[in-house]
Amino acid sequence: MEVRSILKYARISSQKARQVTRAITGMPVSQALSVLDFTPKKASLLVGKVLRSAVANAENNHELDADDLIVASAVATPGPTLKRIMPRARGSAAPILKRMTHITVILGAKPEEAAKPAKRINKSKAKVSAE
Repeated sequence: MEVRSILKYARISSQKARQVTRAITGMPVSQALSVLDFTPKKASLLVGKVLRSAVANAENNHELDADDLIVASAVATPGPTLKRIMPRARGSAAPILKRMTHITVILGAKPEEAAKPAKRINKSKAKVSAE
């Protein structure tokens, strides 16, 4: 089961937010929260809010345990841009782009333990013991 949470129109550029979202993708929720708490970036506060919201959605709406979840996907996509101007010399103007982003966090279940390789049996020892 996937649980998602979205923050729309965050006042940060998607490039800056993407640095933080890439860092936590694939981590268990507890580890991702501790990484975000010690990351000195504005985007870490915003992504942390979205991650905590996704965990709350999982616990309250889907009755899942936060310890069994990983960050399946964390994405920062560009939103609308506010276009402003800055007065420059001799009556001209320079554009200022105030960018916004949409931050989406998707939580999923931890992969099963079936991915571990089975114990290998040494065939040479098995033949010797059978004789």
